[in-house]
Amino acid sequence: MILFWLILGLLTGGLLAWLAGRWSATWPRWIALGTLTLELAALLALWFVTKPGLQAPVASSGGNPWLLEVSVPWIPQLGVQFHLALDGLSLIMLLLVNLLGSMAVATSWRSVQKHTGFFHFNILWILAALTGVFLAVDLFLFYFFWEMMLVPLYFLVGIWGHENRIYATLKFFVFTQAGGLLMLLAILGLYVIHGQTTGVYTFDYQALMDTPLSLQTAVFLMFGFFAAFAVKLPAVPFHTWLPDAHTEAPTAGSVLLAGLVLKAGAYGLIRFLIPLFPAAALEFAPTAMIIAVIGILYGALLAFAQTDLKRLVAYTSVSHMGFVMLGIFAWNPLALQGAIMVIVAHGLSTGALFILVGDLYDRLGTRDLNRMGGLWETAPRMGRIGLILALASLGLPGMANFVGEFLVLQGAYEVSRPLTVLATLGFVLASLYSLWMLQRIFTGPNQQVWQMSDTTPRELAIYTVFIALLLLLGLYPRPVLQTTQTAVQNLQQLTTAPSAARLESGEGGLAAGGYVDTVSYRPTASPGGYVDDVQ
Repeated sequence: MILFWLILGLLTGGLLAWLAGRWSATWPRWIALGTLTLELAALLALWFVTKPGLQAPVASSGGNPWLLEVSVPWIPQLGVQFHLALDGLSLIMLLLVNLLGSMAVATSWRSVQKHTGFFHFNILWILAALTGVFLAVDLFLFYFFWEMMLVPLYFLVGIWGHENRIYATLKFFVFTQAGGLLMLLAILGLYVIHGQTTGVYTFDYQALMDTPLSLQTAVFLMFGFFAAFAVKLPAVPFHTWLPDAHTEAPTAGSVLLAGLVLKAGAYGLIRFLIPLFPAAALEFAPTAMIIAVIGILYGALLAFAQTDLKRLVAYTSVSHMGFVMLGIFAWNPLALQGAIMVIVAHGLSTGALFILVGDLYDRLGTRDLNRMGGLWETAPRMGRIGLILALASLGLPGMANFVGEFLVLQGAYEVSRPLTVLATLGFVLASLYSLWMLQRIFTGPNQQVWQMSDTTPRELAIYTVFIALLLLLGLYPRPVLQTTQTAVQNLQQLTTAPSAARLESGEGGLAAGGYVDTVSYRPTASPGGYVDDVQ
């Protein structure tokens, strides 16, 4: 039942924060921070206490692939269950949810002064919805939580955002609602087909994976899921809502958007799209990998064209999430674990960068790069922090981003060498835009003769947490990789057999169109001890 309480605790904490806001502007902050601290402590205890049991049975052995599971009837007439399950992948995502949620609350401690109760209510309910997304294994329940996160996000940006917040909020809402509607239609289609062919109408994830589908039907339904996940990721050309949303969102909103909401799209691809439609995903993989590489290069190039610092960081997210999509559709152990590592590293590095942007805006009243420069002289501690975060973002060896992107490229190389070579240019472009951004802000002439305060102890503590984790996971990524290893193995076991059958039948696949040189689903041994052998 702990999985149920993880969601209920956040919902309750949000309601208490909202109520407390009627009497004090400070109480909601402490309630939100206390709630997230308790949730994080519970997850860490679960991680460390059950660490010997993290190796759940593999799916092919007939064992239960979940570490924890709870299922109770919700709408039994329709085959809907309140079914939550946890594996290593979900556990890592939940740790990220509560860590970044805590940082979002901490960074808003002084900057948000109006309606603090409702502000923290929205933060905690966004996190509750994301927790549900990462735990739900009933597709109706998954869709419920998927849509639930939109409403508090709408209020968070619409009330506490900047000048054009209404336009940005509506654009975000329209994009995500359109994608969500297509996913709902695909879920209902899968539900009806499964019921008609088996006589059992259910939204259960594992039951629906056994639904007999023709390739044409599978491709059609898969694109319904892909539309929703590609918008959230976001993949080019569905990315246009992201820069506007980030530009107008408050700092906490940007941390949650970049660090968590985008990751829901990546999680959906890993957990639902490919396992539910393995043959269709195999056909689509070459196109998806091309889209991913376009996103890597396009996002990086657009970052150079920005003068608004927040839009610049937003476009870097498009580029980094391209690596995630590339690793997912390469679908071998190295690439998939690399994609998960990029998810974690990007959440930390980009979340910290958005906090840095927010701190600069609070001091300068502008995000215009043309008005910045020479800030290292007035705020040397902030300059050093900016340097470290820029190095993390560009993928410096020893930082977490490098581990993830390197594993993605190594895994993708086994599938498509030309695309991997093009994706490697993303490393070069990331180095250029990261150092260019740093130079525009902290070095050169002081354009406006800025006299601003340096980082406060509270801000320094927040940055220290981010930097310590980026260094720790860069030098010792094993905790993340080992925790997710069995989940990756289970996902591979679920999809290898149908994929192999299609390859043997000569019906095309990843090699179609000449984009992919070799197709390999065999376990890949890890160089440098990053990834354990998956047997």
